Amino acid sequence: MVEILQVGNRVIQTDEMLTLLTRYQLIPHLVRGLIIDDAIAEFSCTPEEIAGALKSVEAQLQLTTPEAKETWLNNQGMTGTQFEEITIRPILIEKFKQKTWSNKVESYFLSRKTHLDQVVYSLIRTKDLGLAQEIYFRIQEEEESFADLAREYSQGAEAHTGGVLGPVSVATPHPVLAKLLSISQPGQLWPPRNLGEWYVIVRLEKFIPAKFDDAMRRHLIDELFERWMREEAQKLGAIRALWSSESQSS
Repeated sequence: MVEILQVGNRVIQTDEMLTLLTRYQLIPHLVRGLIIDDAIAEFSCTPEEIAGALKSVEAQLQLTTPEAKETWLNNQGMTGTQFEEITIRPILIEKFKQKTWSNKVESYFLSRKTHLDQVVYSLIRTKDLGLAQEIYFRIQEEEESFADLAREYSQGAEAHTGGVLGPVSVATPHPVLAKLLSISQPGQLWPPRNLGEWYVIVRLEKFIPAKFDDAMRRHLIDELFERWMREEAQKLGAIRALWSSESQSS
């Protein structure tokens, strides 16, 4: 056995490490890091990128002098080289993301657009059908506002916001509501609908179509990256399971 880490008076040996990683649920983080290591191996940073990244991180950590940086590194048990590797890692990951998905993200946006569109809508829910019908007609006849009736009668959390919910993805509400909202015009009020134990009255307030701008592009590339990460981790899990099965049968 080899001693690889000392924490206070406790010495961690090699045969304990896997147990500790499992106990503290760190194996998924380790696997993620190893997958990323392989993905970014072909990428590098320019001297200017390295200098800029180091300057930014040192400013965030308030490492304003060489002495302050040296003290911080010692406290972290880290060398200057390791600090640089950690600092430029986000840049390398970003380069990997852009190379892998930059040319695919627009088509992905189009395939996901119906889930990316957002709505603001008003909702009243009650378990009393008769009350739901009365509320609907009072709104329809403009006897009282939707907001006031929601505050008085709605039995969900929306009562605190005058019935208003959103902005949320069109796909977020119950499928029946999502379908109604997707075919509604702003201001369109729907009669009570039965959803399980509830009777609901819904009105579309605002439809917000998704735009393929820089923020959306960034969001979707990150989404594609995380989906890829899950797939790669699942592959490794399948390989480990297969290896374990073969080991036990041999």
